[in-house]
Amino acid sequence: MHKVKITVLRKTMQQDLAAEYGVPGLGPCPMLREGQIFYADYAKPEGLCDEAWKAIYQYVFALAHGCGETFYFGDWIKKPGVAICSCNDGLRPVIFKFRGDDDPRLSRLYARAGVNRPCLQTYS
Repeated sequence: MHKVKITVLRKTMQQDLAAEYGVPGLGPCPMLREGQIFYADYAKPEGLCDEAWKAIYQYVFALAHGCGETFYFGDWIKKPGVAICSCNDGLRPVIFKFRGDDDPRLSRLYARAGVNRPCLQTYS
């Protein structure tokens, strides 16, 4: 199993929604900072928000288990082994980038075995 690099790309604030629904003084996420990096496999890394982990863990899990292809048939993210997602806070979502470990030995092993490693794809 690989470690997945989780990078906080952006902390956003939906000002219109926060003005209508948020408590007075609500600001961007206080738990994370842009550029912050975590590493994870199947367990939530220390310091990462529990609610963010609930929203993102399936992508981390897929990448940790060797997913090196593009997600969802290649019609979402163009870079293999990468996902971009946000936490589930509708007023101040945090945007994350996930990158799987680029272990060339594992890639060669899969290639020799003729194994395709699709990510979160469903087949009918």
